[in-house]
Amino acid sequence: MIPQHRLENQFLATPLAGTAAELVAWMGAVQAQEYDHARWGLGLRLAGEPTSSAVEREIAAGSILRTHVLRPTWHFVAAGDLFWMQALTAPRVHLRMAPYNRRLELDARTLTRATGLIERALGDEESPTLTRAELGQVLQRARIAITPMRMAHIAMHAELEGIICSGPRRERQVTYALAVSRVRRHRRRDRDESLGELTTRYFQSHGPATIRDFVWWSGLTTPDAVRGAAIARASSRAVDGRMYFTIEGRPSAPSVSSASSFPRRRRRVHLLPIYDEYLVAYRDRFAVPHGRTTIVANGRVVGFMHALLIDGQVAGTWRTTPSRPGEVTLAPLRRLTATERGELAVVKRRYARFVG
Repeated sequence: MIPQHRLENQFLATPLAGTAAELVAWMGAVQAQEYDHARWGLGLRLAGEPTSSAVEREIAAGSILRTHVLRPTWHFVAAGDLFWMQALTAPRVHLRMAPYNRRLELDARTLTRATGLIERALGDEESPTLTRAELGQVLQRARIAITPMRMAHIAMHAELEGIICSGPRRERQVTYALAVSRVRRHRRRDRDESLGELTTRYFQSHGPATIRDFVWWSGLTTPDAVRGAAIARASSRAVDGRMYFTIEGRPSAPSVSSASSFPRRRRRVHLLPIYDEYLVAYRDRFAVPHGRTTIVANGRVVGFMHALLIDGQVAGTWRTTPSRPGEVTLAPLRRLTATERGELAVVKRRYARFVG
């Protein structure tokens, strides 16, 4: 029953009748280093006929931000959650990044100086957003040696310090903006309140899940995760010798769709993008086994990329080609039933409409 509960809590079984920003806020954070695929990860959970351009408009407007938070990778976060979530999780990410920064000869003085230069450059009214390359030029003029890797780590440091976050994309280029310019309103929280809130967001959307799962997803310590579960008053139950936690009955839970275009029966078939929260957000993989880099489909070895999900379990992989982004090539692990093939056809059409 664990996969079925997760499908519901992540709005995969029944879609969210709301915005992409509301979905991100419910999830807490959504892993987003593969940008185009991450947008589909939001779209497949939304009611109606969402498109990538509609999700992009929310990102461009700043209701959704893309930044490094939690463990050191890109995530989508709701704008109002940026500062308290960053304050809670950034110290742990700094610790994890310290050995790599030392290897790149990025000491505290250099990182602080570079962050100050970036802050001043983005504070210029004539250039409120800059690409990473443009920020690199700013630092080079100040005689800070820049390579692509050093620039990436400097930008991440400035993100973790709450100075910068994503700006509107410039065609297909990422831009950065001052975080205070993108987050107009936000609520201050003390550490315990932030810890309880992040724990609630995770277990309400990803539960049932273990403490070990939450530690992996959040980057926090195990004592913090246990304390967070207590603050959030997460309920628990043992399944197959493991303790799973969840949050139930939260008053602010968003509603699912009742639109006529989505039948009342639960969705069973899903085309998950790479690094989707349904798979990547768990350290323990007993309830939903996965993780192989290759699979055998139709008698041939295939590299595993995006996941075909049926009834909450991985049933194959799929991919597209750059020349035909809306066309899905499927490699199932088993023969699909007629009903599954029918539902898959609907999902493939929805994906094609999403990417346009």
